[in-house]
Amino acid sequence: MANGVKIATIGGGSSYTPELMEGFIKRFDQLPIREIWLVDIEAGKEKLQIVGEMAQRMWDASPYDVKIHMTLDREEALKDADFVTTQFRVGLLDARIKDERIPAYYGMLGQETNGAGGMFKAFRTIPVILDIVEDMKRLCPDAWLVNFANPSGMVTEAVVRYGKWDKVIGLCNVPVMAMMTEPEMLGVEKDDLIYKFAGLNHFHWHKVGYKDGRDATMDIIDKLYAEDNGLPKNIFDVPFFREQLEQMKMIPCGYHRYYYREEEMLEHALEEYKTVGTRAQQVKQTEHELFELYKDPNLDHKPEQLQKRGGAYYSDAACETIASIYGNKETQIVVSTKNNGAVPDLPADCVVEVTAYVGAQGARSVAFGELAPAEKGWLQVMKNMELVTIEAAVTGDYGTALQAFTINPLVRSGATAKRVMDELFIAHKEFLPQFKEAIARLEAEGVTVQDEVAASLDAHLTYA
Repeated sequence: MANGVKIATIGGGSSYTPELMEGFIKRFDQLPIREIWLVDIEAGKEKLQIVGEMAQRMWDASPYDVKIHMTLDREEALKDADFVTTQFRVGLLDARIKDERIPAYYGMLGQETNGAGGMFKAFRTIPVILDIVEDMKRLCPDAWLVNFANPSGMVTEAVVRYGKWDKVIGLCNVPVMAMMTEPEMLGVEKDDLIYKFAGLNHFHWHKVGYKDGRDATMDIIDKLYAEDNGLPKNIFDVPFFREQLEQMKMIPCGYHRYYYREEEMLEHALEEYKTVGTRAQQVKQTEHELFELYKDPNLDHKPEQLQKRGGAYYSDAACETIASIYGNKETQIVVSTKNNGAVPDLPADCVVEVTAYVGAQGARSVAFGELAPAEKGWLQVMKNMELVTIEAAVTGDYGTALQAFTINPLVRSGATAKRVMDELFIAHKEFLPQFKEAIARLEAEGVTVQDEVAASLDAHLTYA
């Protein structure tokens, strides 16, 4: 890094890339970047060109001389990289639409990181991240992997457990959003509060204290029922039951609504499925509009519309993490990392999402302590569901995948669950080579995506 930092971003054609550039530009005095390589696949070539040119305009408008390289050659980008960031989506948004619409047809939740859709996103993503890790072992063995690809916690777990790569940190913007909005609710600055997070990606709780030692958690809970609660744009706002939060004396993350208010969240998801379209369809429209903006040769800054995409403040998590490792800043950041006893209700070697101090040695988890029985029960079920899902993704074993479906709280177990799983296997055949034998058997048995579902998908996979 003597001559500056080389960063490789896999999934560089993502609409999030301008968010990342903004974060790097803001921190250039802490992180002297030499070059940034944006990598994508053939199917993402056009978007890579559009967003890459805009990224270069952003740097050209800054005081810094940084070169953006665009390539479809991952090895070229990874060679001698200091940091590798991942933000890719296997199968693009069309795959997410299938994840959402096929379960919805059968009355189940299909969501990017939860339920049946979340597991299939893991099945598609984990083999690719493990291939990337093998490339990194050859081409940039000293690099840090900073992952934002969903499901972020499971992807990070797979890198540690099966990739045998410890220089990895998983990130999410949800904790950042909580720490941006909650101080405003209380009329204080973020630095006036002390945060402690514990759990899993998209399944954590947090406590908050004032610097003088008083508890702030219950004050925030009071405000949650009076003001904007800082939810990401992609989560329908059904209020938590106040009595439940008062009993746990912690603040659940927004995604807990899928579990604490499953009935209402499912009803809303099914209503969207039948009317305006699932979240992925809405995002696809937003992305279409964003890329039209990105084409403007005069646009040299992140447009406000990117906030609608659901990934607000991504750069604050990703860029601050990289700057903290590079400068040994020991910044407190919420990350997915190895537990090492921070959450004693889970094994020390598994990945959890916790508050950590991030520096040159990576993330040092802050101990949270044991959870109460209700939260402990949820956490242990969810972590074991993740572990079974990851095992299925790595081994391509059909029975293991069925076990994951059976243990997932958002999948109604039985014949319908198996039907949903089988149809998702057929629908995603192109991106699930590890399940080749299982999919061939299903096809031999005559399993297909239901005609009504197939027709619905054909009608909604509209933008390239």
